Amino acid sequence: MARPIVIVGAGIVGLATAYTLLRRRPGLPLLVLDKEERVASHQTGHNSGVIHSGVYYRPGSLKARLCLSGRRLLLDYLRERGLPFRICGKVIVATRPTELGPLSELGQRAKANGVPDVRVLAPEELRALEPEVRGLSALHVPGTGIVDYTAVSNALVQDIRAMGGEVRTRRSVGSLRIDAGGVEVGTRDETIEASFLVNAAGLQADRLAALAGPRPPCLIVPFRGEYYSLTARAGELVHRLIYPVPDPDLPFLGVHLTPRIDGSVEAGPNAVLALAREGYRRGDLAWRDLAGFALYPGFVRMARQYWPMSVREGLRSLSKAMFLGDLQRLVPRLARDDLDGWGAGVRAQALGPGGELVDDFLLVEGRRALHVLNAPSPAATSSLAIADYLVDRIPEIGG
Repeated sequence: MARPIVIVGAGIVGLATAYTLLRRRPGLPLLVLDKEERVASHQTGHNSGVIHSGVYYRPGSLKARLCLSGRRLLLDYLRERGLPFRICGKVIVATRPTELGPLSELGQRAKANGVPDVRVLAPEELRALEPEVRGLSALHVPGTGIVDYTAVSNALVQDIRAMGGEVRTRRSVGSLRIDAGGVEVGTRDETIEASFLVNAAGLQADRLAALAGPRPPCLIVPFRGEYYSLTARAGELVHRLIYPVPDPDLPFLGVHLTPRIDGSVEAGPNAVLALAREGYRRGDLAWRDLAGFALYPGFVRMARQYWPMSVREGLRSLSKAMFLGDLQRLVPRLARDDLDGWGAGVRAQALGPGGELVDDFLLVEGRRALHVLNAPSPAATSSLAIADYLVDRIPEIGG
Protein backbone atom coordinates (compact mmCIF):
# COMPACT_ATOMS: atom_id res chain seq x y z
CA MET A 1 0.00 0.00 0.00
CA ALA A 2 1.31 3.48 -0.88
CA ARG A 3 2.33 5.61 2.06
CA PRO A 4 0.19 8.71 2.54
CA ILE A 5 1.14 12.34 2.70
CA VAL A 6 0.39 13.41 6.27
CA ILE A 7 -0.82 16.91 7.12
CA VAL A 8 -0.67 17.83 10.81
CA GLY A 9 -3.23 20.48 11.73
CA ALA A 10 -6.90 20.62 10.76
CA GLY A 11 -7.25 24.36 10.73
CA ILE A 12 -8.24 25.99 7.48
CA VAL A 13 -4.67 26.07 6.07
CA GLY A 14 -4.13 22.34 6.66
CA LEU A 15 -7.57 21.45 5.31
CA ALA A 16 -7.21 23.71 2.27
CA THR A 17 -3.86 22.04 1.52
CA ALA A 18 -5.41 18.58 1.74
CA TYR A 19 -8.30 19.63 -0.49
CA THR A 20 -5.98 21.19 -3.06
CA LEU A 21 -3.65 18.16 -3.09
CA LEU A 22 -6.55 15.81 -3.79
CA ARG A 23 -7.99 18.11 -6.47
CA ARG A 24 -4.65 18.33 -8.25
CA ARG A 25 -3.51 14.74 -7.64
CA PRO A 26 -6.59 12.51 -7.66
CA GLY A 27 -6.21 9.20 -5.85
CA LEU A 28 -3.31 10.39 -3.71
CA PRO A 29 -3.26 8.68 -0.29
CA LEU A 30 -3.63 11.51 2.21
CA LEU A 31 -4.22 11.81 5.95
CA VAL A 32 -4.95 14.90 8.07
CA LEU A 33 -4.26 14.65 11.82
CA ASP A 34 -5.39 17.02 14.55
CA LYS A 35 -5.06 16.74 18.32
CA GLU A 36 -8.45 18.31 19.05
CA GLU A 37 -11.86 16.66 18.97
CA ARG A 38 -13.11 19.02 16.25
CA VAL A 39 -11.46 20.65 13.26
CA ALA A 40 -10.89 24.42 13.27
CA SER A 41 -10.60 24.46 17.05
CA HIS A 42 -7.96 27.19 17.38
CA GLN A 43 -7.13 30.18 15.15
CA THR A 44 -9.63 29.23 12.42
CA GLY A 45 -12.54 28.81 14.80
CA HIS A 46 -11.79 31.89 16.88
CA ASN A 47 -11.17 34.54 14.23
CA SER A 48 -13.61 37.28 13.28
CA GLY A 49 -14.57 35.82 9.90
CA VAL A 50 -13.21 38.61 7.70
CA ILE A 51 -12.58 38.08 3.99
CA HIS A 52 -9.62 40.45 3.61
CA SER A 53 -8.93 42.45 0.45
CA GLY A 54 -5.14 42.89 0.71
CA VAL A 55 -4.79 46.53 1.76
CA TYR A 56 -2.32 46.26 4.62
CA TYR A 57 0.47 44.07 3.33
CA ARG A 58 3.88 45.06 1.98
CA PRO A 59 3.76 44.97 -1.83
CA GLY A 60 5.48 41.87 -3.14
CA SER A 61 5.18 39.99 0.15
CA LEU A 62 3.58 36.57 0.38
CA LYS A 63 0.73 38.11 2.36
CA ALA A 64 0.01 40.61 -0.40
CA ARG A 65 0.25 38.09 -3.23
CA LEU A 66 -1.58 35.22 -1.56
CA CYS A 67 -4.31 37.34 0.01
CA LEU A 68 -5.48 38.67 -3.36
CA SER A 69 -5.33 35.33 -5.16
CA GLY A 70 -6.68 33.50 -2.09
CA ARG A 71 -9.66 35.83 -1.88
CA ARG A 72 -10.61 34.97 -5.47
CA LEU A 73 -10.23 31.24 -4.84
CA LEU A 74 -12.18 31.47 -1.57
CA LEU A 75 -15.10 33.31 -3.16
CA ASP A 76 -15.20 30.76 -5.98
CA TYR A 77 -15.29 27.95 -3.41
CA LEU A 78 -18.02 29.63 -1.34
CA ARG A 79 -20.19 30.04 -4.44
CA GLU A 80 -19.51 26.50 -5.61
CA ARG A 81 -20.48 25.04 -2.20
CA GLY A 82 -23.36 27.44 -1.56
CA LEU A 83 -21.85 28.68 1.70
CA PRO A 84 -23.17 32.02 3.03
CA PHE A 85 -20.95 35.08 2.86
CA ARG A 86 -21.43 38.82 2.45
CA ILE A 87 -19.30 41.47 0.77
CA CYS A 88 -20.16 44.40 3.02
CA GLY A 89 -17.04 46.55 2.62
CA LYS A 90 -14.79 48.22 5.16
CA VAL A 91 -13.75 51.72 6.20
CA ILE A 92 -10.32 52.43 7.73
CA VAL A 93 -10.74 55.65 9.70
CA ALA A 94 -8.21 58.31 10.68
CA THR A 95 -9.46 60.05 13.82
CA ARG A 96 -6.28 62.07 14.57
CA PRO A 97 -4.11 64.31 12.37
CA THR A 98 -1.10 62.04 13.00
CA GLU A 99 -2.98 59.17 11.30
CA LEU A 100 -3.50 60.95 7.98
CA GLY A 101 0.00 60.13 6.71
CA PRO A 102 -0.23 56.42 7.55
CA LEU A 103 -3.73 56.32 6.04
CA SER A 104 -2.35 57.76 2.79
CA GLU A 105 0.40 55.12 2.83
CA LEU A 106 -2.24 52.40 3.20
CA GLY A 107 -4.00 53.78 0.14
CA GLN A 108 -0.74 53.61 -1.79
CA ARG A 109 -0.21 50.01 -0.65
CA ALA A 110 -3.71 49.08 -1.74
CA LYS A 111 -3.01 50.54 -5.20
CA ALA A 112 0.38 48.78 -5.44
CA ASN A 113 -1.22 45.47 -4.42
CA GLY A 114 -3.95 45.78 -7.04
CA VAL A 115 -6.84 46.04 -4.59
CA PRO A 116 -9.75 47.36 -6.69
CA ASP A 117 -12.02 50.34 -6.05
CA VAL A 118 -10.30 51.65 -2.89
CA ARG A 119 -10.93 55.37 -2.47
CA VAL A 120 -10.31 58.13 0.05
CA LEU A 121 -13.36 59.51 1.83
CA ALA A 122 -13.83 63.03 3.15
CA PRO A 123 -15.67 63.29 6.52
CA GLU A 124 -19.04 63.93 4.89
CA GLU A 125 -18.60 60.97 2.52
CA LEU A 126 -17.70 58.76 5.49
CA ARG A 127 -20.87 59.87 7.30
CA ALA A 128 -22.94 59.04 4.22
CA LEU A 129 -21.66 55.44 4.36
CA GLU A 130 -21.50 55.08 8.17
CA PRO A 131 -23.62 57.78 9.84
CA GLU A 132 -22.33 57.02 13.36
CA VAL A 133 -18.62 57.00 12.49
CA ARG A 134 -16.52 60.13 13.00
CA GLY A 135 -13.17 60.70 11.36
CA LEU A 136 -10.94 63.21 9.58
CA SER A 137 -10.61 60.91 6.58
CA ALA A 138 -11.06 57.27 5.69
CA LEU A 139 -10.30 54.61 3.12
CA HIS A 140 -13.29 52.77 1.72
CA VAL A 141 -12.46 49.16 0.78
CA PRO A 142 -15.65 47.84 -0.82
CA GLY A 143 -14.37 44.30 -1.48
CA THR A 144 -13.94 43.25 2.15
CA GLY A 145 -16.43 40.63 3.33
CA ILE A 146 -17.46 38.25 6.09
CA VAL A 147 -17.90 34.48 6.32
CA ASP A 148 -17.93 31.67 8.89
CA TYR A 149 -14.54 29.94 8.55
CA THR A 150 -15.60 27.02 10.72
CA ALA A 151 -18.37 26.30 8.20
CA VAL A 152 -15.80 26.55 5.39
CA SER A 153 -13.54 24.10 7.25
CA ASN A 154 -16.36 21.61 7.73
CA ALA A 155 -17.16 21.81 4.00
CA LEU A 156 -13.50 21.15 3.18
CA VAL A 157 -13.57 18.06 5.42
CA GLN A 158 -16.58 16.74 3.52
CA ASP A 159 -14.80 17.31 0.21
CA ILE A 160 -11.55 15.74 1.41
CA ARG A 161 -13.38 12.59 2.49
CA ALA A 162 -15.40 12.49 -0.72
CA MET A 163 -12.12 12.49 -2.68
CA GLY A 164 -10.72 9.61 -0.64
CA GLY A 165 -8.68 11.48 1.97
CA GLU A 166 -8.90 10.90 5.72
CA VAL A 167 -9.29 13.40 8.56
CA ARG A 168 -8.57 11.99 12.01
CA THR A 169 -9.13 14.08 15.13
CA ARG A 170 -7.89 13.39 18.68
CA ARG A 171 -4.50 12.42 17.19
CA SER A 172 -1.74 14.35 18.95
CA VAL A 173 1.67 13.90 17.32
CA GLY A 174 4.26 12.97 19.95
CA SER A 175 7.17 11.82 17.80
CA LEU A 176 8.48 12.43 14.36
CA ARG A 177 11.36 10.88 12.45
CA ILE A 178 12.35 11.92 8.94
CA ASP A 179 15.10 10.38 6.87
CA ALA A 180 15.84 9.67 3.22
CA GLY A 181 13.45 6.72 3.29
CA GLY A 182 10.36 8.53 4.53
CA VAL A 183 8.53 10.01 7.48
CA GLU A 184 7.45 8.22 10.67
CA VAL A 185 4.70 10.04 12.56
CA GLY A 186 3.92 8.79 16.05
CA THR A 187 0.69 9.46 17.94
CA ARG A 188 -0.57 7.88 21.15
CA ASP A 189 -2.72 5.51 19.12
CA GLU A 190 -0.58 4.61 16.13
CA THR A 191 2.63 4.99 14.17
CA ILE A 192 2.11 6.15 10.60
CA GLU A 193 4.61 5.56 7.82
CA ALA A 194 4.27 8.52 5.47
CA SER A 195 5.97 9.72 2.29
CA PHE A 196 5.86 13.45 3.12
CA LEU A 197 4.78 15.78 5.93
CA VAL A 198 3.01 19.13 5.87
CA ASN A 199 3.21 20.88 9.23
CA ALA A 200 0.24 23.23 9.61
CA ALA A 201 0.03 22.89 13.39
CA GLY A 202 -0.47 26.57 14.16
CA LEU A 203 0.31 27.28 17.80
CA GLN A 204 2.47 24.14 17.96
CA ALA A 205 4.10 24.43 14.52
CA ASP A 206 7.58 25.37 15.73
CA ARG A 207 7.64 22.44 18.16
CA LEU A 208 6.63 20.00 15.44
CA ALA A 209 9.28 21.49 13.15
CA ALA A 210 11.90 20.98 15.88
CA LEU A 211 10.97 17.28 16.04
CA ALA A 212 11.57 17.05 12.30
CA GLY A 213 15.13 18.33 12.28
CA PRO A 214 17.10 21.53 12.78
CA ARG A 215 15.82 24.20 15.15
CA PRO A 216 13.23 26.33 13.32
CA PRO A 217 14.07 29.97 12.58
CA CYS A 218 11.47 31.35 14.97
CA LEU A 219 9.51 30.81 18.17
CA ILE A 220 5.72 30.83 18.23
CA VAL A 221 4.51 33.46 20.71
CA PRO A 222 0.78 33.50 21.53
CA PHE A 223 -1.11 36.78 21.55
CA ARG A 224 -4.64 36.63 22.93
CA GLY A 225 -7.18 38.73 21.06
CA GLU A 226 -10.08 39.62 23.35
CA TYR A 227 -13.38 40.93 22.05
CA TYR A 228 -16.87 41.89 23.14
CA SER A 229 -20.15 41.42 21.33
CA LEU A 230 -22.30 44.48 20.80
CA THR A 231 -25.90 44.42 21.96
CA ALA A 232 -28.49 44.19 19.21
CA ARG A 233 -29.30 47.90 19.60
CA ALA A 234 -25.67 48.95 19.31
CA GLY A 235 -25.10 46.56 16.43
CA GLU A 236 -27.56 48.60 14.36
CA LEU A 237 -25.05 51.48 14.43
CA VAL A 238 -22.57 49.44 12.36
CA HIS A 239 -23.11 48.59 8.68
CA ARG A 240 -19.59 47.74 7.50
CA LEU A 241 -16.33 46.70 9.06
CA ILE A 242 -14.90 49.75 10.84
CA TYR A 243 -11.15 49.80 11.50
CA PRO A 244 -8.74 52.35 12.94
CA VAL A 245 -5.48 53.21 11.21
CA PRO A 246 -3.06 50.53 12.49
CA ASP A 247 0.38 51.11 13.97
CA PRO A 248 2.71 50.51 10.97
CA ASP A 249 5.36 48.99 13.27
CA LEU A 250 3.09 46.19 14.51
CA PRO A 251 1.41 43.22 12.75
CA PHE A 252 -1.89 43.95 14.55
CA LEU A 253 -4.76 46.02 13.17
CA GLY A 254 -6.13 47.64 16.33
CA VAL A 255 -9.52 47.31 18.03
CA HIS A 256 -12.23 47.42 15.38
CA LEU A 257 -15.91 46.66 14.74
CA THR A 258 -16.83 43.64 12.66
CA PRO A 259 -20.30 42.49 11.56
CA ARG A 260 -20.57 38.69 11.66
CA ILE A 261 -22.33 36.44 9.20
CA ASP A 262 -24.88 35.49 11.91
CA GLY A 263 -25.98 39.15 12.22
CA SER A 264 -24.08 39.97 15.40
CA VAL A 265 -21.32 42.59 15.65
CA GLU A 266 -17.98 41.96 17.32
CA ALA A 267 -15.85 44.68 18.97
CA GLY A 268 -12.13 43.95 19.15
CA PRO A 269 -9.77 42.23 19.30
CA ASN A 270 -6.87 43.64 21.26
CA ALA A 271 -3.48 41.86 21.30
CA VAL A 272 -2.32 40.72 24.74
CA LEU A 273 0.68 38.45 25.28
CA ALA A 274 -0.80 35.17 26.53
CA LEU A 275 0.94 33.14 29.24
CA ALA A 276 0.05 29.88 27.51
CA ARG A 277 0.03 28.91 23.85
CA GLU A 278 -3.62 28.00 24.16
CA GLY A 279 -4.39 30.66 26.76
CA TYR A 280 -7.90 31.69 25.87
CA ARG A 281 -8.69 32.90 29.40
CA ARG A 282 -6.89 35.67 31.28
CA GLY A 283 -5.79 33.29 34.03
CA ASP A 284 -4.41 30.55 31.75
CA LEU A 285 -0.73 29.81 32.41
CA ALA A 286 1.57 27.07 31.10
CA TRP A 287 5.00 26.82 32.70
CA ARG A 288 6.45 24.95 29.72
CA ASP A 289 5.44 27.80 27.43
CA LEU A 290 6.83 30.46 29.79
CA ALA A 291 10.11 28.59 30.06
CA GLY A 292 10.33 28.49 26.28
CA PHE A 293 9.90 32.27 26.12
CA ALA A 294 12.56 32.88 28.80
CA LEU A 295 15.13 30.71 27.03
CA TYR A 296 14.65 32.30 23.62
CA PRO A 297 16.93 35.31 23.03
CA GLY A 298 14.47 37.03 20.73
CA PHE A 299 11.83 37.18 23.46
CA VAL A 300 13.85 39.49 25.72
CA ARG A 301 14.67 41.70 22.73
CA MET A 302 10.99 41.87 21.80
CA ALA A 303 10.02 42.74 25.37
CA ARG A 304 12.51 45.62 25.44
CA GLN A 305 11.29 47.00 22.13
CA TYR A 306 7.56 46.62 22.57
CA TRP A 307 7.03 47.10 26.31
CA PRO A 308 4.95 50.31 25.88
CA MET A 309 2.56 48.43 23.61
CA SER A 310 2.47 45.48 26.01
CA VAL A 311 1.60 47.74 28.95
CA ARG A 312 -1.16 49.48 27.02
CA GLU A 313 -2.66 46.25 25.74
CA GLY A 314 -2.52 44.73 29.22
CA LEU A 315 -4.28 47.71 30.76
CA ARG A 316 -6.95 47.70 28.06
CA SER A 317 -7.48 43.99 28.67
CA LEU A 318 -8.32 44.74 32.31
CA SER A 319 -10.28 47.95 31.71
CA LYS A 320 -13.61 47.81 29.92
CA ALA A 321 -13.68 51.62 30.04
CA MET A 322 -10.35 51.82 28.19
CA PHE A 323 -11.55 49.28 25.61
CA LEU A 324 -14.72 51.31 25.13
CA GLY A 325 -12.73 54.53 24.80
CA ASP A 326 -10.85 53.18 21.79
CA LEU A 327 -14.13 52.11 20.19
CA GLN A 328 -15.68 55.52 20.86
CA ARG A 329 -12.92 57.15 18.81
CA LEU A 330 -14.62 55.45 15.85
CA VAL A 331 -18.28 55.41 16.96
CA PRO A 332 -18.85 58.03 19.70
CA ARG A 333 -22.42 56.86 20.47
CA LEU A 334 -21.27 53.52 21.86
CA ALA A 335 -21.79 53.20 25.62
CA ARG A 336 -20.49 50.82 28.29
CA ASP A 337 -23.77 48.88 28.37
CA ASP A 338 -23.42 48.23 24.62
CA LEU A 339 -20.50 45.86 25.24
CA ASP A 340 -22.00 42.47 26.00
CA GLY A 341 -20.47 38.97 25.99
CA TRP A 342 -16.67 38.47 26.16
CA GLY A 343 -14.60 36.02 24.14
CA ALA A 344 -11.06 35.50 22.88
CA GLY A 345 -8.87 33.85 20.28
CA VAL A 346 -5.13 33.24 20.28
CA ARG A 347 -2.88 34.31 17.41
CA ALA A 348 0.19 32.18 16.70
CA GLN A 349 2.77 34.89 16.03
CA ALA A 350 6.26 33.93 14.90
CA LEU A 351 9.09 35.74 16.68
CA GLY A 352 12.55 35.92 15.14
CA PRO A 353 15.82 35.58 17.08
CA GLY A 354 16.46 39.32 16.80
CA GLY A 355 13.20 40.13 18.57
CA GLU A 356 11.30 40.92 15.37
CA LEU A 357 7.63 39.99 15.02
CA VAL A 358 7.57 38.17 11.68
CA ASP A 359 5.27 40.21 9.46
CA ASP A 360 4.82 37.82 6.54
CA PHE A 361 3.79 34.22 6.03
CA LEU A 362 6.76 32.00 6.87
CA LEU A 363 6.73 28.73 4.91
CA VAL A 364 9.89 26.65 5.33
CA GLU A 365 10.96 23.66 3.25
CA GLY A 366 12.66 20.76 5.05
CA ARG A 367 13.64 17.20 4.28
CA ARG A 368 10.47 15.47 3.05
CA ALA A 369 8.51 18.20 4.84
CA LEU A 370 6.99 21.65 4.55
CA HIS A 371 6.48 23.76 7.68
CA VAL A 372 3.92 26.58 7.94
CA LEU A 373 5.58 28.58 10.72
CA ASN A 374 3.74 31.89 10.49
CA ALA A 375 0.23 32.07 9.10
CA PRO A 376 -1.83 34.59 11.06
CA SER A 377 -4.34 36.92 9.40
CA PRO A 378 -5.01 36.98 6.47
CA ALA A 379 -4.27 33.23 6.36
CA ALA A 380 -7.93 32.22 6.37
CA THR A 381 -8.68 34.46 3.39
CA SER A 382 -5.46 33.25 1.73
CA SER A 383 -5.82 29.57 2.65
CA LEU A 384 -6.50 28.15 -0.81
CA ALA A 385 -3.67 30.22 -2.32
CA ILE A 386 -1.33 29.14 0.48
CA ALA A 387 -2.39 25.59 -0.36
CA ASP A 388 -1.46 26.09 -4.03
CA TYR A 389 1.91 27.52 -2.96
CA LEU A 390 2.58 24.48 -0.77
CA VAL A 391 1.36 21.89 -3.25
CA ASP A 392 3.68 23.33 -5.89
CA ARG A 393 6.54 22.45 -3.51
CA ILE A 394 5.45 18.91 -2.62
CA PRO A 395 7.34 16.47 -4.85
CA GLU A 396 5.79 13.48 -6.54
CA ILE A 397 7.11 10.81 -4.16
CA GLY A 398 6.43 7.16 -4.78
CA GLY A 399 4.88 5.15 -1.93
